[in-house]
Amino acid sequence: MPDLLLYDYWRSSAAFRVRLALAWKGLDWQRVPIDLRHGEQSTAAYRALNPQGLVPLLVNDGQPMAQSLAIMEYLDEVHPSPPLLPVEPLARAKVRAAAQMVACDIHPINNLRVLRYLKDPLGHDQATIDTWARHWIEAGLTALEAFAAQEGGACLWGDMVTIADFCLLPQLYNARRVAADLSRSPRLVAIESRLLLRPEISRAHPDHDPDRTGG
Repeated sequence: MPDLLLYDYWRSSAAFRVRLALAWKGLDWQRVPIDLRHGEQSTAAYRALNPQGLVPLLVNDGQPMAQSLAIMEYLDEVHPSPPLLPVEPLARAKVRAAAQMVACDIHPINNLRVLRYLKDPLGHDQATIDTWARHWIEAGLTALEAFAAQEGGACLWGDMVTIADFCLLPQLYNARRVAADLSRSPRLVAIESRLLLRPEISRAHPDHDPDRTGG
C-alpha cells in the first residue's frame, strides 16, 4: 500500500489542487473517496482525522495533514523534484500570493458549504446563488489575469509550473460550472490549455475521475 493516502472528493477544487501536485511529482498514492454531497465528511471517524470535516486530507505514514496549500508545500519539501516553488525568496512570495488569490480569496466564498448555506437557511434560489458565485469568481480572476500579465509566461510565474497554476486550474473548472465570463481572462485560459496538454496534469482532472457523477 502506498504511504500517501488522499481523502478526496472528485469535484472539490481544493482536492484537485493536491491531485495535480501528486501527479506532477509522479508520486504513488492511494485515494480514499469522501462524498461531500452525502455528508461523509461529517462522520465521527473522518472528523477524528480532520476536525474541520473538509477535503483534501493527506495522510503520510499515519500522520494526517489538511489544507491544500500546506499539503502542496509539504510535498514540495519532502519530494523536491520537480519543484513547485522557485528558489528566490521574492519569487516564492509572489507565487504564494497568486496561489492565495485563489485559495484564500475566490474559493472560500464559493465553496459547497457556503453555497448550501445561501440556499438553506438563507432561502436564496439557485439563480441568485449562481449570480453570487459568478460575481466573486469573475472579480478574482480579473485580478489574477493582471498578475499573469505582469509575471506570467507559459505559466502564472514565467514558464515554471508552480502551486499557483495548481490553484488556477481547479478555479477555472469551477468558473465554467456557474457559466462565469472568462472573456476577460485570456491569459489564464491560455495557461490552462497549455497545462492540460501534459498527460500527468490531464489525468488529475475531475472529468477523468472514476467517481465522477452529476453531483
